Amino acid sequence: MGYKAKFRVWRGDAGEGELKDYTVEVNEGEVVLDVIHRLQATEAPDLAVRWNCKAGKCGSCSAEINGRPRLMCMTRMSTFTEDETVTVTPMRTFPVIRDLVTDVSYNYEKAREIPAFDGGDVKPGEFRMQQVDVERSQEFRKCIECFLCNNTCHVIRDHEENKEHFSGPRFLMRVAELEMHPADVHDRRQIAQDDFGLGYCNITKCCTEVCPEHIKITDNALIPMKERVVGRRYDPLVWLGSKIGVVKRGKETPKA
Repeated sequence: MGYKAKFRVWRGDAGEGELKDYTVEVNEGEVVLDVIHRLQATEAPDLAVRWNCKAGKCGSCSAEINGRPRLMCMTRMSTFTEDETVTVTPMRTFPVIRDLVTDVSYNYEKAREIPAFDGGDVKPGEFRMQQVDVERSQEFRKCIECFLCNNTCHVIRDHEENKEHFSGPRFLMRVAELEMHPADVHDRRQIAQDDFGLGYCNITKCCTEVCPEHIKITDNALIPMKERVVGRRYDPLVWLGSKIGVVKRGKETPKA
């Protein structure tokens, strides 16, 4: 049985905007995106919203619902009481284009900076992986790039100046995926720390909490990557080897 729900939706563009109140019909089994579509059809035909699959797999309809980053197509209206006002706003970390649509190009710029997978000289069909390595990569590849994790990460959400130096959890997870792949020949620990800002992450797990695919971003990608970086930088054998290398390279060649 349907009912009338109170919605507050952010309307505006890159210049300015405000929250506007609407009363919209809601039917049993619907999600927030259904109501936003009905709002477009009945009261606000110029409302801008990005969506595609409506099945929680394209990551397009990311927004903030009652202050929490969510996918509109995966947030059921039954999670709210009938007298509760549902507030829908655009992702706060990225610039607003119009209404609920944000400019997420920052994420694609970071993606392009990651060196591609490099299997070295191994020919197709020659390499064998253990099942544990397959499962690790499969978990990370569940990512639908909704960018809710980057949106909720306070390192860039609250500090715009960090975007230049910090790729966010989504792409630190990508670096970790490649670093942990047994066939990849690159050592990605240094670029994770120096180029993608792994040191900025203080493992609050807010990215894991909002992931619609339930990927354990913090526990399975970020913390293990930090351990690998620390292992390289502070392992006494690695330190000794680097010192020996410096001495050898700096040694003068005896004159004849």
